[in-house]
Amino acid sequence: MTNENGEPAVLTERRGRVLLITLNRPEAMNAINTDLAQGLLAAVNELETDDGLTAGVLTGAGRGFCSGMDLKAFANGEPPKGMDQFIQHGAKKPLLAAIEGFALAGGLELALACDLLIAAEGVKLGIPEAGVGLFAAGGGLLRLPARVGFSKAMEMAITADPITAEQALDDGLVSRVAPKGTAVDAALELAERIAKNAPLAVAASKQLVWATVGMSESDFWEHQKGPQATVFVSNDAKEGPRAFAEKRPPEWSGT
Repeated sequence: MTNENGEPAVLTERRGRVLLITLNRPEAMNAINTDLAQGLLAAVNELETDDGLTAGVLTGAGRGFCSGMDLKAFANGEPPKGMDQFIQHGAKKPLLAAIEGFALAGGLELALACDLLIAAEGVKLGIPEAGVGLFAAGGGLLRLPARVGFSKAMEMAITADPITAEQALDDGLVSRVAPKGTAVDAALELAERIAKNAPLAVAASKQLVWATVGMSESDFWEHQKGPQATVFVSNDAKEGPRAFAEKRPPEWSGT
């Protein structure tokens, strides 16, 4: 579970009752590959199994939070293994996303699996999958409508255009906007405030709030299987990552 420099793909650091989790593939803009996915699962397990921890903060090293799935690995037939588990189930304890730079595609979906999003000024947030022949199959289409409303979620999904942190604050996607370079500090401050409360009560409150949101997740994941089975093996799904890897405009066939 290492990055390109032989370092851990995900770092953890304990801050009192808060666990700081850092995606550590900065040279790849923290793109999600199997090493990063497995490292994240291990970090979440550490958070969940340590009774001395009440909350976690998830962030990314380098210029941004996460650019999404590693399309070069996907184009080579190497989709990330294990990320579905985190995206579908998140963490049992409160987990805050501290976002600098950008959270795009699967990167935004990682953030949406968290309970609160704290973004730095000017951060770009979006699900651009339609621009590479895919769709946001990691929960973005499920969770965005509840966070930003139907119309904005639809616009983000089918235009593939991102929104800024400031827009996201107005739309309810992020809870706080911090000055550039201070998203982690702001998230840690909020997590420390959460950690002052009773851990069991905090965890139960979190789970009950999630349970109130629209369609059950089990129904959604089942419903998604049909279109995913078609879209993800389509010619366009092969063309998009190939064009990305070759640094050229994609040539869509609609098949």
